This record gives sequence, C-alpha cells and structure tokens, in this order.
Amino acid sequence: MLKLYSNIKKLREELGMSQDALAKLTGYTDRSSITKIEKGLVDLQQSKIELFAKALGTTSRELVGWDDEYESKLDNIYHIELKRFPVLGEIACGIPKYTNEDRESYIMAGTDIKADFCLKAKGDSMINARIRNGDIVFVKKQDMVENGEIAVVVVNSDSEATLKRFFYYREKALLILKAENPAYEDLIFTEEELNNIHILGKAIAFQSDVE
Repeated sequence: MLKLYSNIKKLREELGMSQDALAKLTGYTDRSSITKIEKGLVDLQQSKIELFAKALGTTSRELVGWDDEYESKLDNIYHIELKRFPVLGEIACGIPKYTNEDRESYIMAGTDIKADFCLKAKGDSMINARIRNGDIVFVKKQDMVENGEIAVVVVNSDSEATLKRFFYYREKALLILKAENPAYEDLIFTEEELNNIHILGKAIAFQSDVE
C-alpha cells in the first residue's frame, strides 16, 4: 500500500494541484492532512481511496498500483491517453446561475476530446440530452454556435450562465434557449436584452459516473 501514498503525491504534482485543493476535493479541512497521507502516516479506507482517485483523474486500482498485467491479454481493454481540462465551476441546467471560476480544479479525460475547458452541470433541464446533474460537460471555446447546438450562454452581463439548446433569429432580434426537459420553459431574449448575452462555447462531450 505504500505505493498508494507516493502515487497520490506524484499525480497531484503532475496535475499542478495544491495540497489545499486536493484536501477540498477529498473532504479534508486543510493541507496538513494531505501532507500526512502523502508520507504514508494515515491509513486510507477504500471509500477514501476512491475519492482520491476521482480527484486525481484516475482509478482506485491504478492509484494503489495493483499489477494489471493480465489486462494486456484481453482484446477489449483499451488504454486511454489522458489530458487535463480546467474546471470553470458549475453551469446551471435550469435557471441561470453564476459560474464560479476555479483554476485549481482539473478533470482528466481522453485526448480525443477537443475541448478547451469543462463545467459541472447542475440541475435537470438537459436530461433528455442525457446530461444529468453532476455530469462534467466539455466545452469548445467559440463565440457563436449553430441553431440547435447545445451551448454555454452567459446572460445578465456576465453574472449568470446556463447550458441550453441555442436558437438565434437575427432578422427578428430574437434568441431562444431551450431546455431538454418539458418541465422547463424557454428562455427568451429580444432586442436590447441581447446586448447582455454572449456565448462561452459549444458543448461537445460530457462525462457521467456509472450508476
């Protein structure tokens, strides 16, 4: 198990994550607890190992360092090359909500995802697009999207943001943001209201936990 603690430190440093940030993600109050864990002075229960693995973008098996030589004998096992994406807070799937930027948080995901950053979905307005509360949504930064695409749209002068299907009608000076849940009404903006709105980017992928 000693490899577990050295792996925690190694992965944290590779991610450029502070001990304070890791403590926050794993339920500890301050960096001193992380220092003790990385020195192997604290025995971690399986539930905590899983929390550390999730925070560091890996699996509990890999974090512990168990031998996975047998995997190479299976033709349906594919190893994924990973890169880290900055998490820029939460994005409302419902009523627009302030997006809090947190530069110390990162998500590890496959290099085939051509995104610039990601956000954590909050709410259930996009469930028919299979985006649920707590999912990680990967976003490609761009200031315009096509009608019908899912976009991260900032409204009310940069203070609130939402994830919705985007429909813009230039000739009518009309913007409609549609939910993927019939329980939610459209968000409609017209004329001068459009001056307080801009697009952060297009949602191109999402990541869910297995239930």
